[in-house]
Amino acid sequence: MSLTAHPMTTTLHLTTTAFTPGEEIPGTFTCDGSDASPALKWNAPPSGTQCFALVVDDPDAPRGTWVHWVLWNLAATERELPEGVPPHGQLSSGARQGRNDFGKIGYGGPCPPPGAPHRYFFRLYALDKTLTFGAGATRAQLDRAMRSHILAQAEVMGLYRRR
Repeated sequence: MSLTAHPMTTTLHLTTTAFTPGEEIPGTFTCDGSDASPALKWNAPPSGTQCFALVVDDPDAPRGTWVHWVLWNLAATERELPEGVPPHGQLSSGARQGRNDFGKIGYGGPCPPPGAPHRYFFRLYALDKTLTFGAGATRAQLDRAMRSHILAQAEVMGLYRRR
């Protein structure tokens, strides 16, 4: 399924101070540490943005892409997520979190089998509508709901390897 964005008038940028893009994600943000979500920041979205959604996945997992985090309905006025977002279905801001492939709500950090490093993509989407489904949804449900509603997207990628 393609999640093609509308033609962009504003470029969305996603950053983190937790790790250098393309470099290793520190253990704190993995199953080998405290499994806390890293802090993320982004710039102002395109006009018409109603909310943001975030997906974190590992396309290098042995059984196919592994989903680590699904979050949506972040207010269009938000510009950051703090480190350690709590694993609640609905956050105090009104944003909702879905079920990751560990079967849990919220963020589940990198936890690959020992061997080669895996890539972890943090993707932020600016959407032209607020999504109406409840907490606990899956990545597939989010992808379907976002189809034809993405105004812009940004990503940052980090690596993690277990030895």
